[in-house]
Amino acid sequence: LDFLHEFRREVFDGHDIFTVGEANGVSVAELPDWVGENGVFSMLFEFAHVLVPYEDGECWSKMVPWKLTKLKGALSASQAGVAKEGWYPIYFENHDRARSVNYFFPHGGDTRLAAKALATILMTLRGTPFIYEGEELGMTNVKWDTIDAYDDISSHGQYELALKEGFSPAEALSFVHFNSRDNARTPMQWNDTANAGFTTGTPWLPANENYHTINAAAEEADADSVLNYYKQIIRLRKTNPVLLNGVYEELLAENEQIYAFSRTEGNRRIVTAVNFSAEEAQLPAGFLRGVRLIGSYADAPKAALRPLEAVVYEEEVK
Repeated sequence: LDFLHEFRREVFDGHDIFTVGEANGVSVAELPDWVGENGVFSMLFEFAHVLVPYEDGECWSKMVPWKLTKLKGALSASQAGVAKEGWYPIYFENHDRARSVNYFFPHGGDTRLAAKALATILMTLRGTPFIYEGEELGMTNVKWDTIDAYDDISSHGQYELALKEGFSPAEALSFVHFNSRDNARTPMQWNDTANAGFTTGTPWLPANENYHTINAAAEEADADSVLNYYKQIIRLRKTNPVLLNGVYEELLAENEQIYAFSRTEGNRRIVTAVNFSAEEAQLPAGFLRGVRLIGSYADAPKAALRPLEAVVYEEEVK
């Protein structure tokens, strides 16, 4: 860390630049050493919320069932860590992680709704959203039949480790299907032509087989697509001061189906509520008030959120 502070003094200071660091293992308590007035970077990627399936190290064969409160707690802790000083990079995907619609919704469900749910959180939390290529389309994991199809060195290492631990080849491959970095490294899906329109040559990895239906050209033409939902909620974020500057507060903290939080500035309050489950999730009476700004279903919810439903409401507070 001392070398990084020296790097800041010698390289960053005195210049109008914006920096983002990445540091696995940095705790929320340590964030002031990394961001803010006395930190090194403008923002720092940290990993607590993307490591929820793991208890001790990132061993793919030792994933554990996780509750929504663990994910919510990690996100809220990160929000609290930069509430007074520094700024937070909001993300769910990068080049080293599996596709978020599969990773955060491991029990299946409509991946289009899952993608919209995560987009809603991404664009309404406090901080700067980072969208990884294809995330805005709802791109999904691949599921190749053999370990030889995977290029990622960690996938081969974790596969061999699982075999040594006594798992069958099919079980070891299932861990790779869920976790492999190659899930995020398949070609961008532009259209339904060969190689998803990414190249006329030979790509380093084959395109995901679902590129015929999940691609930018098809989603541009579909008003209900993940891509067009992203456009709508990005527009909402850019034009709503509460979403840019408002204070974050977690709501329904003990609820294991719903992630809900508010952003408040002055007399305006925005509430985001997302159902992470494949069943209806009951809402407290009168929980959603005011004007519905956006939602992943065509109509507004009533007493419950439908499976994977996401909504954003704005109200006046006294």
